Amino acid sequence: MAKASSTGVRPTIRMVAEVAGVSTATVSYVLSGRRGDGGPGVSDPTAEKVKAAAERLGYRPNQAARAIRTGRTNTVILSLTMLSDPWSLSVIEAVQKAAVPLGITPMILGDADWVKVLGTHNADAVFVDAVRPDQRDALRKLAEHGTTLVVFDEEVQADGFDVIRSIAGPGCRMAVEHLLHGHRRIACLTPATAAGTSGGTRYRAYAEALEHAGIQEREDYVGLFDGTSAGAYAAATRLLSMPDRPTAIYATTDYAAVSAINAAQRLGLAVGTDVDIIGVGNTVEGERMSPSLSTVGPVDFFDKLARLLLRRATGPADSTRQAAPTTAEDPGVLDFPWHLFVRESAPHRSAATRLY
Repeated sequence: MAKASSTGVRPTIRMVAEVAGVSTATVSYVLSGRRGDGGPGVSDPTAEKVKAAAERLGYRPNQAARAIRTGRTNTVILSLTMLSDPWSLSVIEAVQKAAVPLGITPMILGDADWVKVLGTHNADAVFVDAVRPDQRDALRKLAEHGTTLVVFDEEVQADGFDVIRSIAGPGCRMAVEHLLHGHRRIACLTPATAAGTSGGTRYRAYAEALEHAGIQEREDYVGLFDGTSAGAYAAATRLLSMPDRPTAIYATTDYAAVSAINAAQRLGLAVGTDVDIIGVGNTVEGERMSPSLSTVGPVDFFDKLARLLLRRATGPADSTRQAAPTTAEDPGVLDFPWHLFVRESAPHRSAATRLY
């Protein structure tokens, strides 16, 4: 918000314009942080002059008033189920990188009950990374009332909002088959809620790949945990401490794979030599860590997600906007095919380097 100047008078945009010798429209354009979006041209010297005048007067934009006037909040909301997951951290990093040059602030919502929050908080665009069956109707209603949504889900259909589709099954099967080239004692590290005959796609890929290879699935090779990194670490430690420990671990998320690498190193095992570990997600952290994490996932997923979200957030807007498309293309489904990324934690193995 604007603050009082040294004279006791609250500085206004008109005062900034007078000091800078420009129009109020130019001041508004420069201080909105939206230069370079195809609006009227403002030279760099003029922009610097406006910013200097605003700083000297102590002017700060009134964000609430701007939101009423323009229909924008200059914020995006990221609803992320597990903030410590490298996948969530990769989303945050990519969106922040894309948002800052546009003067947009990402707000992180670490609460799965995003329906309640979005009922009382406005944003220029919202990313939701998980949708329960009982929340699906809320997506349509929010879109009807003007909320710009980008949803990550394998089953939800686009209905006035964008859906990012990344089908995990085939990719996860690739991960297990990669390990099968050099191993027969392969364990699965997965949350307890995603295992069993009625479990999730990622666990079923493991069970089906073993069956196809003629390998009997071992119950003691399924490391169940509570969904936390600490739980994954404990489960991996148990697996790797067995007398006939597995020589490879397929983790159904990258964060579980990272925990397994930490557990292996704590036990004195060389990852990529004594034990191979592969994850799911292709996160930035997995690529950067040492040893680098072999994984499966889409290519450029996080940057493309960020570009779509910010494109939606910066589309035409006013105080009465509805769920009309905010770019030239209508909201729809964006599919990401999966790929195998072979890195240090689970290298390619020849017949001579197989670990059984």
